[in-house]
Amino acid sequence: MRWLLRHKTLIAVVIAVAAIVAMAMWPEAIEVDLTQVTRGPMQVTLDEDGETRVRDRFVVSAPVAGRLLRVELEPGDAVVKGKTIVARLAPAAAPLLDPRTRSELDAGVAASKAAVGQAQAERDRAATALTRARTTLGRQRELNKAGAISADDLEAADTAVRVAEEASRAADFTFTRSQHELELARARLTGPVLGGRSTVDVVAPVSGVILKRLRESETVVPTSDPILELGDPSKLEIVADFLSTDAVQIRTGATVLIEQWGGGETLNGRVRRVEPSGFMKVSALGVEEQRVNVLIDFVDPPSAIKALGDAYRVEVRVVTWQEDSVVKVPVGALFRRGDGWAVFLVDQNVVKLQPVKLGQRNDTEGEILEGLSEGQTLVLHPPDTLQDAMRIKARGQ
Repeated sequence: MRWLLRHKTLIAVVIAVAAIVAMAMWPEAIEVDLTQVTRGPMQVTLDEDGETRVRDRFVVSAPVAGRLLRVELEPGDAVVKGKTIVARLAPAAAPLLDPRTRSELDAGVAASKAAVGQAQAERDRAATALTRARTTLGRQRELNKAGAISADDLEAADTAVRVAEEASRAADFTFTRSQHELELARARLTGPVLGGRSTVDVVAPVSGVILKRLRESETVVPTSDPILELGDPSKLEIVADFLSTDAVQIRTGATVLIEQWGGGETLNGRVRRVEPSGFMKVSALGVEEQRVNVLIDFVDPPSAIKALGDAYRVEVRVVTWQEDSVVKVPVGALFRRGDGWAVFLVDQNVVKLQPVKLGQRNDTEGEILEGLSEGQTLVLHPPDTLQDAMRIKARGQ
């Protein structure tokens, strides 16, 4: 005791140095962000880009081949079924002839003229033969009455007249045909004729508006060539292609949230159909993907979607699961621990590693089935250096 009294100053200095060393070596609290375990509604969605389209669209095509006159109607113009003339077709002009083709056609006209002359001569010969046969028949009848010839001779004369009549008829047909062939040969020589031609009017098959003008300037079109697309823009639907692995989770009648369409509020929709056949699509990264089209109807009234038109881009979120009251945490508080999930639970500025059983999860929240209760504090986005039982402090304090 006497020694302690004599060296109390030295002891005080040693204690002070030990305290300073302990404070220097004491681990500092890690600064982290905190979050709370909450209870409330939660939903899981499948998100994808979509495109609006008019549900019933009609393509107006050329009913006949011809020269399409300039289409004056523009996209957005209204049309009335059976009344509005959407296009006019005129007969196409004959093609221009090069010198060789014209020479060949001139020769054809000359040959047709010669054929007409030959048919004329043959018809005259047949007519003369018929006259001769009829005269002979008349003479034979007089001789038969006088008993100068037999009945067989009279029958032969009658047969000769019938043969001559048939030959005369054939000669008439040949002459008529050669005349038509001459007209055909002359028609091939006819050049383009401008103006003075009748037109074929194409009227709107349905009431609506012009969606697309596929042909505008005057041009020659074949039969069934598309000219315009018509439809009613108030009857819109959405088509979105999902990965086939996601499409199997989508059911007909599922609720759809429609966002990023240009308006401020979220529109509502419903899945009408998941198409039974998929297709291959190459992604922006060059990966081949099997996609499936999902057709979505708007639930909101037409006044809410009047700003949208055909082929507008939207983002759709198809709800595959939802509950009104679940215990949930931000996904930023969750991390993998072995085969399961865990969080860092905060108790008086000390963290505790807490395993949890995770249920449904979306991009922002996860459902907690076991391990946590409402109101507990968790570490949000825990750093890799954070370990069980370490001291922490809230960021900004």
